[in-house]
Amino acid sequence: MIRLIIRAFFGGGQQSRKRTYPPPSRPSAPAQSFTSTPTYKPIYRTPAPKPSVQVEEPQPATITGKCYVVDGDTIRIGKVSLRLAGIDAPELEHPWGQKAKWELVKLCKGQTITAELEPSISYDRVVATCFLPDGRDLSAEMVKAGLALDWPKFSGGKYAKLEPEGVRKKHWKAAARQRGHMSVFHK
Repeated sequence: MIRLIIRAFFGGGQQSRKRTYPPPSRPSAPAQSFTSTPTYKPIYRTPAPKPSVQVEEPQPATITGKCYVVDGDTIRIGKVSLRLAGIDAPELEHPWGQKAKWELVKLCKGQTITAELEPSISYDRVVATCFLPDGRDLSAEMVKAGLALDWPKFSGGKYAKLEPEGVRKKHWKAAARQRGHMSVFHK
């Protein structure tokens, strides 16, 4: 029964039907017999010209000010908590955690820090690349001091060449966290 209804509305279903379109409307003219089929030229549109004005890329948002050091990879400027981009420092309760914090305190003490904010957030902290007034990158300085590890997943390996030899054994908990082996020790 259903097949009959479908065939009634849609035809046999198996036959390929050729669509026919009505001829284009023409102005009324005396009836003539045409022996050839009319030809139509396709319309091609040219792309719009690009504007000659150069558009500047948006600059990253920045925060500048004195900072308070929370741990080896977290600072606070004003009420904004910032995670240093691309590195992983030991937690305060882990081996070397307190030393990492105090190294960052020593670097930042009395300095005005400039933080270029990134669009990502890490555990209620804004991720930022932070610079000292002389242009040094705080993340790079912490890795050079051997108190933080490059985190290639987030840095693209930017700080890997700065790691002292054997530092991954020294910070084995942070290295294990990066490999995903110790979810208990995440931030």
